[in-house]
Amino acid sequence: MTVTTDLVSYEDALASYDPVMGLEVHVELGTKTKMFCGCSTTLGADANSQTCPTCLGLPGSLPVVNAIGVESAIKIGLALNCSIAEWCRFARKNYFYPDMPKNFQTSQYDEPIAFDGYLDVQLEDGEVFRVEIERAHMEEDTGKSTHVGGATGRIHGASHSLLDYNRAGIPLIEIVTKPIEGAGERAPEVAKAYVAELREVIKSLDVSEARMDKGQMRCDVNLSLRPNGTKEFGTRSETKNVNSLRSVERAARFEIQRHAAVLSSGGTIVQETRHFHEDDGSTTSGRIKDNAEDYRYFPEPDLVPVAPAREWVEELRAGLPEMPRVRRNRLREEWGVTEHDMQSMLNAGAVDPIVATIDAGAPADQARKWWMGELARNANEQGKALDELSITPEQVARVTALVAAGDLNDKLARQVIEGVLAGEGDPDAVVEKRGLKVVSDEGALTAAVEEAIAGNQAIADKIRGGKVAAAGALVGAVMKATRGQADAARVKELILEKLGVEG
Repeated sequence: MTVTTDLVSYEDALASYDPVMGLEVHVELGTKTKMFCGCSTTLGADANSQTCPTCLGLPGSLPVVNAIGVESAIKIGLALNCSIAEWCRFARKNYFYPDMPKNFQTSQYDEPIAFDGYLDVQLEDGEVFRVEIERAHMEEDTGKSTHVGGATGRIHGASHSLLDYNRAGIPLIEIVTKPIEGAGERAPEVAKAYVAELREVIKSLDVSEARMDKGQMRCDVNLSLRPNGTKEFGTRSETKNVNSLRSVERAARFEIQRHAAVLSSGGTIVQETRHFHEDDGSTTSGRIKDNAEDYRYFPEPDLVPVAPAREWVEELRAGLPEMPRVRRNRLREEWGVTEHDMQSMLNAGAVDPIVATIDAGAPADQARKWWMGELARNANEQGKALDELSITPEQVARVTALVAAGDLNDKLARQVIEGVLAGEGDPDAVVEKRGLKVVSDEGALTAAVEEAIAGNQAIADKIRGGKVAAAGALVGAVMKATRGQADAARVKELILEKLGVEG
């Protein structure tokens, strides 16, 4: 029996119950071809144009394992401190998939390629929480269903559905945590931090772009509650395909409150899948969740087992990049910034662009300033990620060089960046086209200063009387007269010289 109740407050939920989570993250690999056939994985092609007998499940077609997919899976396993299987195999997961034409998914069941690992994640206050990894296994993605005619875009209420099999067969790695216990009230924060750190690990390995907004990485949030002081797990719900870090946190928080409300009112939790709603952060029921035995797993008869040579595994281990958390701590010390500042840069997707801008010759503080300021603002306005902006780290470094040389001030530099983003060319071309160089001609500056003084005698008298701060008004007048192209510091010096006042 399920009793429908309102949500309880988060604080009341945690006063009575202890949350236990399990996170299942699917990562779409960036291979050129699908996991078991040679069809292209390029996005944006016409529907059903990237298919073949194998990924369409036609009789007589046989799969062949994508070697890069296996290599990527091993890299992910190593980066997550997993053991790599000496021998593993694929299985058929039988389930009615409208968007999987062969009506089973080629996956791994009891013999994953990577198992028993962990990932340390850092929370906002600096606390490090260890999330243990149960397994990372290889499988294939399903196609895409588009439900037409309904109000919600879901199958319920739709008049018909369209199926695109271009995505069917694209390589996936599913990473499954062990039960996450002991997080308490910070469980939603831990979930968000784990997925964020996992995304950075995946990106550092260059095996996927891991863009959650594009479906390249998505998370299923499993959650259950148990009365405080008890050990037995409660019945879990599984919120499917959550596609942003903020939503992972919100889904976990909502389910804690919902579970607590049901249990406190005498109801029982149904083991089911649930849909997350971005608009209000709620979840709604999907379907009753099957157990593993309901999928009737059995070994895939058309694929040979995978047995990675130990020499190859160690070669891949030796080639792993510096892990993101280690790299961030190193950069934080080199840049002299706080953990909060580094977290802000990470959240904005700015760490890599900043590093590339520094590598192109910009001072670290200037690289951070422009990516976290003007460029972050532009990205936000356009609804884009920073790395999607039409400007390169080399171009940002050139802008900082022009400012350092005195050819631009900050106001003019912002206009140059605006021009680059608008497709007007490199920074130097924008400066030339728009006539944006700082006015450095002493004669022209002196004339502008004298004109400002002559037109503002009352302010000039205040400055002569010792109110040096009033010089700001005259500086503003000169900047207006020169269309913002004067060196403000030099203008102030000239004003005080003309008025016989020491700065």
